[in-house]
Amino acid sequence: MERATETIRSLRPNVSREQAMRQFTGGVHGRLASLLKGPARLSAELHIPYRLFQVTVTNSGRDENRIYALDSVAGALDLFEFREIPKEPGVLAVTTRNAVPSLLAEERARELIVDKVRRVVFSRGFARLRNFRLEAEAVPGEIHVPYWICLHGNDKTLRIEVLDAVRGRTEGAKVCRLVEDWLRSTAEIGSR
Repeated sequence: MERATETIRSLRPNVSREQAMRQFTGGVHGRLASLLKGPARLSAELHIPYRLFQVTVTNSGRDENRIYALDSVAGALDLFEFREIPKEPGVLAVTTRNAVPSLLAEERARELIVDKVRRVVFSRGFARLRNFRLEAEAVPGEIHVPYWICLHGNDKTLRIEVLDAVRGRTEGAKVCRLVEDWLRSTAEIGSR
């Protein structure tokens, strides 16, 4: 069984496939990845869904409004922050088979976003907080974030490397684990 193609709303990538492959295979990083993980074998674009929230932080009687995005797979990835709700030309319609499905219920996502934003605010210092309050309101719809994935290795051992196609940075273990889980689940569906 083949994965279904769907049309999603995605942030516009700032890193092309060619740029991603240069980052995966070139320079010191590429040579080190080749030594540790094996040669680069395949690259693909992958889209991870994020739920948008309008977050109001009240401190000392002042309200500060921000837009945050929380991954709607597990709520475990780093937040995205926006000045305003993303729209054209920064958002485009993409037809793909490589979109991870949303698994996180909206109420749980709201709890996680409040907790994560609270940690961000608290990391700036407790001394400046007076009459602190935090509220999060879900913005309708989802936005997907594009990532480039690269498979390294041989037929016996494949390792994944992930590059955020918006921020242009190599991702760590949380994103790699999410991608591995998604690949495993799609392989299981395909083998039925």
